[in-house]
Amino acid sequence: MSKTAAVIKGDGVGPELVDAMLKVTEAAGTDVEFVMCEAGASWWEKNGGNSLIPNETWEILDSSDACFKGPTTTPGGIGSPRSVAVSIRSKYNLYANVRPIKTFPNSSAPLGDVEMICVREGTEGLYIGEEIQLTDDVSIAIRKITRTASKKIASYAFEEAKRRGYDAVVPIHKSNILKLTCGSFLEEVEKVGQNYPDIEIWPYHIDNIAQQLIKNPQIFNKKILLSTNLFMDVISEECSALVGSIGLIYSANIGDSFAMFEPAHGSAPKYAGQDKVNPVATVLAGAWMLDYLGEKEKSEAIFKATNRVISEGKYVTYDLGGSAKLSQMAGEIAKYTAEILK
Repeated sequence: MSKTAAVIKGDGVGPELVDAMLKVTEAAGTDVEFVMCEAGASWWEKNGGNSLIPNETWEILDSSDACFKGPTTTPGGIGSPRSVAVSIRSKYNLYANVRPIKTFPNSSAPLGDVEMICVREGTEGLYIGEEIQLTDDVSIAIRKITRTASKKIASYAFEEAKRRGYDAVVPIHKSNILKLTCGSFLEEVEKVGQNYPDIEIWPYHIDNIAQQLIKNPQIFNKKILLSTNLFMDVISEECSALVGSIGLIYSANIGDSFAMFEPAHGSAPKYAGQDKVNPVATVLAGAWMLDYLGEKEKSEAIFKATNRVISEGKYVTYDLGGSAKLSQMAGEIAKYTAEILK
């Protein structure tokens, strides 16, 4: 029986990017059944309510094997709903948000070639969205850190290092100031690490690693960078700059029985409908989803085809130094994918 994937096209540039991803997976001959559904600010602005995700979409998600989410816009301000990604992570306990960071061939590497994996705890921290107004002047936010979730994400990080043959896990924290929350997180990482004697543990304070990633990013090559929700949200964005374009960064949100795949970047509404933005993050997130759903060969073909298009440099978008349209670059990736799988 074929697997099913719920597909949220999203806002801004999301729909055209997701269409490009679907075109490439079609060229790969996927057997995955894609089920389209609504979510995001565009849907919410028309329909209102306290969620960016309609009930019908939750029903589709419940019956699917995975989810693909295009970029979505999250409204800001008091009283607005929580983001689509945070809502889905929370409901399905997608505790591991994973972003591979690796220099692509013949592309910009502002500070030299890099290869690392950013692993972010995806269900708690400040992203639980619990805020309290104590007085007219004072509001506080709750940063929830549990030993249970910390142990779970640490185990994922060490297993990922083992799978990839990486030699260290780098827990990023601020336990000298946040003694309970960061302290318990770091303790759980160190406990889990005792089961992996061949993998080193390199603890870094959040402010120090932000500096070191600019000063000498290569010291983190073939390392797993691991942190709590907000810290790694920020650090993974910094790491994205090391490969020259956020448009190249694909990501997954992984739980024990479900996963959501998405590009790491936002919805860029000012570019919507211009056939302009880089499709790579979306295409490769889709390829990763095929791998998750059992189509490893097709996934690998998409990765190889994408590397080839970037390496050739003929059909790449503006952020990679080219002048190709989104659809042209995606079309070349689709063409090479089909050739590889012949």
